[in-house]
Amino acid sequence: MANATNVLASGIEITGSIRFSNDMIIDGKIEGEIISEKGRVTIGENAMIKGNVTAGDVKVFGKVEGKITSERCELKTKSRLDGDIKAKNFSMEEGAQLSGRTEIG
Repeated sequence: MANATNVLASGIEITGSIRFSNDMIIDGKIEGEIISEKGRVTIGENAMIKGNVTAGDVKVFGKVEGKITSERCELKTKSRLDGDIKAKNFSMEEGAQLSGRTEIG
């Protein structure tokens, strides 16, 4: 279980902060911060996040309202971000929506 992936499936709703160290896949609704020093978080197509996301690697397929701070951030085709991004590496696929500022590098 050293490299376990945590999963919050669709239908799960959490109010409050989440801290983790490995990988996490979120497909539910979160109202609060998501924090990981170097971990990887994948925000699934059904996910709705209201709060800031801080992690080593962030992939967004769903919706986020808040700031993303990471080493690497990817906004996938159907994703929507209402907030700012601060990342060393950033990519955005065609069809992704971003309403906010970006700070890259």
